[in-house]
Amino acid sequence: MKQPTKRNTFSALLEILLVSTRLGLTSFGGPIAHLGYFHDEYVRRRKWMTEKNYADLVALSQFLPGPASSQVGIGVGVMRAGVLGGIVSFIGFTLPSVIALILFALIVTNFDVSDAGWIHGLKLVAVAVVAHAIIGMAKNLTPDNKRKAIALFALLGTLLWQTAFTQVGVILIAAVIGFLLFSQQKIDDTERSHFPISKRVAAFCLFLFFTLLFALPVLRELTGSYWIAMFDSFYRSGSLVFGGGHVVLPLLEQELVPSGFIDKEAFLAGYGATQAVPGPLFTFAAYLGTVMKGWTGGLFATFAIFLPAFLLILGALPFWDSLRTNKNVKGAILGVNAAVVGILISAFYLPIWTSAILVPADFAVAAVLFSMLAYWKLPPWIVVLTGALAGLVLGMM
Repeated sequence: MKQPTKRNTFSALLEILLVSTRLGLTSFGGPIAHLGYFHDEYVRRRKWMTEKNYADLVALSQFLPGPASSQVGIGVGVMRAGVLGGIVSFIGFTLPSVIALILFALIVTNFDVSDAGWIHGLKLVAVAVVAHAIIGMAKNLTPDNKRKAIALFALLGTLLWQTAFTQVGVILIAAVIGFLLFSQQKIDDTERSHFPISKRVAAFCLFLFFTLLFALPVLRELTGSYWIAMFDSFYRSGSLVFGGGHVVLPLLEQELVPSGFIDKEAFLAGYGATQAVPGPLFTFAAYLGTVMKGWTGGLFATFAIFLPAFLLILGALPFWDSLRTNKNVKGAILGVNAAVVGILISAFYLPIWTSAILVPADFAVAAVLFSMLAYWKLPPWIVVLTGALAGLVLGMM
């Protein structure tokens, strides 16, 4: 992977900001779709990472709690230009949807966009994007029948047992199976990742993550502070979610609605808007925080819910390379990578396919969008606009 020199750090940061912002403006469809967008942009087009490094980063992010796609984006930025690169990558990818949801929260009582046709069109875009990502990743991560079987196991497990901890359980089992099947397999380990973070800094990040997780509820009870209670609710939601943004939505409802932070009608109004904006679904926190305490509350809630993702990915990255190149761990990583393919297919069916493909016309539009992306190699923003327009047309039929 290309690494910028110190003289080129500023230009590298600017490039990361521009690319990640464009992705933040066009990456519709939720966390699984985002991995497809990232793969196309960072691996295929710009070659900032190899297929193997990207697969390892995705595997790590899927294993960690928090917003998987955001953690992958942060990891790409860190590997490209250090901690500042990770921060810039996060800001570019996240800020567009944060701004959109804060604005929506400020006018939510005047407009209702939950049933707009263009929102359905964006769901069809997600179908095309995820299908394209699955085909590309399956080719590289499941080249033999053993790994195809692991992917099938992951698909069945995550489809048939819909719980908050199914995904991490499937990944752990896949790691054990991979260790048993592939631990003696010879694998090229000359390719190493570059993580410009010391292990001491990484250990501090992990320490801070667990300290906040256990200390915030205590501070909440001792102080009775509204802001500490708010920070605790969003931080805990960001810390304990396995499975990406779709899982955090009901968890946030359990945290905020019964406690009186926000009423159910306002919560549901923002739910539809969150599905419509690009970028990570965790930015739903920006909407909720704005309803609770204005735009400053929106920014505060966004910081609180994404902080665990930062601490975990920065804490895990420096140790990841030594683990994945260890001969006793290589086979486990192969198993996890194969399981990720199955998890992608599972998420492709539920919720992406089931919420988007409702009639034959939906499938026809998704097929056209897929062809635009996979065969005609059109830019993602053109595919997004086409999908939105097609959704408007379908809504009028």
